[in-house]
Amino acid sequence: MRTHLSLDLPALAAGEKVVLCGWAQRLRDHGGVLFIDLRDRAGLVQIVFHPERTEVFALAAQVRAEFVLAVTGVVRARPAGTENTALATGGLEIEATGLQILNAADALPFQLDEAGVSEAVRLKYRYLDLRRPELAGRLRLRHKLVSAARRYLEGQEFIEVETPILTRSTPEGARDYLVPSRTHPGHFFALPQSPQLFKQILMVGGLELYYQVTRCFRDEDLRADRQPEFTQLDIETSFLDEEAIMTLVEGLMAAVFKATLDLTIATPFARMTHAEAMRRFGSDKPDLRNPLELVEIADLMENVAFKVFAGPAGDPNGRVAALRLPGGADLSRKEIDDYTAFVATFGAKGLAYIKINDTSESGLQSPILKFLPPPVVREILARTRAQAGDIVFFGADKATVVAGALGALRQRLAVDRGFLGDGFRLTWIVDFPLLEYDETTRRFQAVHHPFTAPRAEDLPLLDQAPGAVRARAYDLVLNGTEIGGGSIRIHESAVQERMFEILGLEPDAAREKFGFLLDALRFGAPPHGGLAFGVDRLAALLSGAESIRDVIAFPKTQKATCPLTDAPSVVSAAQLAELHLRVDVPRDRDGGGHR
Repeated sequence: MRTHLSLDLPALAAGEKVVLCGWAQRLRDHGGVLFIDLRDRAGLVQIVFHPERTEVFALAAQVRAEFVLAVTGVVRARPAGTENTALATGGLEIEATGLQILNAADALPFQLDEAGVSEAVRLKYRYLDLRRPELAGRLRLRHKLVSAARRYLEGQEFIEVETPILTRSTPEGARDYLVPSRTHPGHFFALPQSPQLFKQILMVGGLELYYQVTRCFRDEDLRADRQPEFTQLDIETSFLDEEAIMTLVEGLMAAVFKATLDLTIATPFARMTHAEAMRRFGSDKPDLRNPLELVEIADLMENVAFKVFAGPAGDPNGRVAALRLPGGADLSRKEIDDYTAFVATFGAKGLAYIKINDTSESGLQSPILKFLPPPVVREILARTRAQAGDIVFFGADKATVVAGALGALRQRLAVDRGFLGDGFRLTWIVDFPLLEYDETTRRFQAVHHPFTAPRAEDLPLLDQAPGAVRARAYDLVLNGTEIGGGSIRIHESAVQERMFEILGLEPDAAREKFGFLLDALRFGAPPHGGLAFGVDRLAALLSGAESIRDVIAFPKTQKATCPLTDAPSVVSAAQLAELHLRVDVPRDRDGGGHR
């Protein structure tokens, strides 16, 4: 139907005949001459309709925004002074000799170039939203990302293997989506939260190098970087240790950055232990574009009269830390109150501070100075490297609260005050704790998942001090977002059974949930490990999208609904009867009762 795309045109000679197909994006009438900007998947080109061609001109006059057109015409240079340097085709135009309206369009619910259109409207009319070059460009970048990853892994002799979508429910940290079985009444399949167990079994099966671009499902509360269904690039290997896997992944990321952004990234990436990341940045996914850092001062506060600081300083689970904001002495009382309210959302009970108007004792300003001996104050200024014009914030509480509150404040201050650098900063976080103690359940929980292997030298601590055991785990962080995480897995059944015991899973329950894995590990399971990338998150970061919904063709809302299809929806009584189910809810989400 068409002979060329818009981006093909600059290479053609003036006078060459072409047939173009696409959508009418803009229409203009300039003194009796009609102009239509025609959009195809490659870009825009200006079409000119002269009144001398009466039939074509009359038909062009009927065109409205988003009509689908086929245009026959000849290439010509734009008149001098009318070129559009913002367009790849801005130096030429097509003089129309023929026009066919392939399909008309009703009045649009929103203009494609309109700013401020609500997300609810854009998702309801997603087929219109997808026509916007920005969104279409992000989907193309996502395609390049996945394509580059596949080429790279296949070049490393990996093979792609599909794993089941209908599987059994296993505890993996979030609620499962359940699918009732018609042929086995009262039984349910679960949609996979990840292919974790299957990819480990593939390693037991001797495949050694596996990857998959796979859909995963989690029934959990949503936010900008979560969806009920999401995509992972899943990788698993045999006989490779952490170093080899991280090196492999660095090559993969280099290939992805080159294919998507034509950017060469330096390898190897920076590495940081989990303990260092929490100490310096209050986060296990630090944004290294941010120069602000936390400073430990608990040792200075153990004997001060200020119990707000002295209490956490003397608590083995407590922490007292400081965060310097260069130039922050100009913050108003209202701004400090706003930041105090912000850290309160992370559990902080307040936000103490010292303003350094100048470095003399009289130049310091803070309600807490009366509680702190001058030598302690001087040491705080020295450790934080505070200068005249700065402000130092403090966190004193349980270590987890201080890290969460000051870590989040660190990032917000960098954004608010313009300290956040440009570009892409990648780092590995290693030496995670294997387990963390949950005060509510009074049990240990796996920091990553229960199949992560402990460091060999820490194995004796599994019985003596489980909380001190380090995991053979590694996360890859890009600009403050975890884009991938993985570990070396437990490949010995006795160690895996011991891990289940520590997590409070009784042997019978472990056998019922994971018997097929425990059996597999008894038949010559090789040492193995891998990693999974969040494709949606990575695509969003590379494309500059604020939400992963902007790199997914048909995303769900934050309430896990699809405005386009109005899913989820009620189903008929006959369908429920086939599944031996009965719905016992008073109303559906639209206020209507189920029939």
